Amino acid sequence: MPVVPEHEDARMTGSIRSIPAHWRRPLAALVLLQAAILAIYWHSAWGMAMIWARSDTYAHGFVVPFIALWLVWRQRAALAPMVPRPGRLAWLLMAGAAALWLVGDLVSVNAATQLALMMLIVLSVPAVLGWRITRALAFPLGFLFFAVPIGDFLMPRLMEWTADFTVLALRVSGIPVYREGLQFIIPSGTWSVVEACSGIRYLIASVTVGCLFAYLSYHSMRKRMVFIGVAIVVPLVANWLRAYLIVMLGHFSGNTIATGVDHLIYGWLFFGLVIGIMFLIGARWVDPMPPLKASVPGSLVEASYLNRWPWFALSLPFVVVLAPYAVLAIMNLGTKTAPVQLARPIVAAPWHATAMPPSSWEPAFQNASAELHMGLADAQGRPLGLLVSYYRQQNYKRKLVSSENVLVRSLDPVWARVASGSANVQMQGRALRVDSAVIRQHARGMVGAGERLLAWRFYWVHGTFTASDYAGKIRGALGRISGWGDDGANIVIYTPLSDAKEAEADASALLQSYLDSQGSALAQALRQTRGRD
Repeated sequence: MPVVPEHEDARMTGSIRSIPAHWRRPLAALVLLQAAILAIYWHSAWGMAMIWARSDTYAHGFVVPFIALWLVWRQRAALAPMVPRPGRLAWLLMAGAAALWLVGDLVSVNAATQLALMMLIVLSVPAVLGWRITRALAFPLGFLFFAVPIGDFLMPRLMEWTADFTVLALRVSGIPVYREGLQFIIPSGTWSVVEACSGIRYLIASVTVGCLFAYLSYHSMRKRMVFIGVAIVVPLVANWLRAYLIVMLGHFSGNTIATGVDHLIYGWLFFGLVIGIMFLIGARWVDPMPPLKASVPGSLVEASYLNRWPWFALSLPFVVVLAPYAVLAIMNLGTKTAPVQLARPIVAAPWHATAMPPSSWEPAFQNASAELHMGLADAQGRPLGLLVSYYRQQNYKRKLVSSENVLVRSLDPVWARVASGSANVQMQGRALRVDSAVIRQHARGMVGAGERLLAWRFYWVHGTFTASDYAGKIRGALGRISGWGDDGANIVIYTPLSDAKEAEADASALLQSYLDSQGSALAQALRQTRGRD
């Protein structure tokens, strides 16, 4: 909060100093606008806080706003003489942020709505105080974005890199390794790379603290960028080494250490040591802090104008932040609210329904409105399973396209996804690229005659089949905008795999045969389900 020192002969109560007269109304308008944003978008703000509370990866979000306020407070002497003026371009940018929130809410993407919320809070500063003041506060305002819990999309790639490095390092060390997906076996036991091994929490923590350190320690932009680059690379490499060393500790100790809670403890100790060394090295090139100089006060001849504009600068953005809710109210008129009665697809010859599905496996799809798991067989008796998870009245807990909707959880005690990819298939005469996965029973065993399945996954959304998460989100939003509604389905077809070399090719041919013969019946059942009231 910008303040100026009182005269030397004035008494001060604690560290509180008077606020310049030309700042009082603009600051009041800014506080009211930001309070209104938090109140209007309370669901997004609360969801962000809940992620901070339950996730170690994003727990730093609780302190980010306080650090940003402290960074602003450090610049109070330089800010005090500046004359706040509204930045009209910021009002247009706030409208764009509100539109982003609306789109994110339509597709139930927390990252988009929470990012849009932070954009609205940051843009409220130039909207009320102006761009000159915003430029002076560029880093504190930008630092606020570290409070947005975004980064989970990097996890699959980071897990792959960790597994690649660990397996390579083990082989270089002379230890034989058999790898299947993210699971691998060495002579002393079985290991698996899970979410906690991805290093995402180390990366985010390092980048957050690294950016703050670079801003406070260096004045050269080149130095800052170099240190931030180091803060990105170091935790990645450190996590790979951590994973390798933990496996080696387990291997040479007969799996008596580094296999339980101490696994995580050793990881954090190693990470803390590496990051500490990084900051000690970075401190060798710290620039001396220049004395803070207050700028010369400008002319305040516009005081009468300043008394009027803050309330206009408050009212227009207030209308902007309210607009998405008016749009949502109109769109929700087309959303069906009746309970879902899922229609079973009619099975036509040469296929026939079986009494039981071919496997007890089921994907980990969350909070579906209705589910169907049925078994089929072709004319030769080859089995196939059909799983349909139907969604209606989607929200942040029940949504069709979600990172939590997976074929197999990484910590599943029975099943493991051991291969991933995609397959080009035909559906109702049209090309469709589906997600393909090999799923195996006995995830922790790596040996034995566990059941193996080939599964294809795709969506039915806005009356169309697609396997793309992005296309599914977009078509879902278009469905709501057009009045079609938000109905959609997650569809999986699968079949058991034998041990023959050509097993996967034969299984793929069987799945394609089902789509050729029964695809239209499946689409008709989904349309019938949506049409029921």
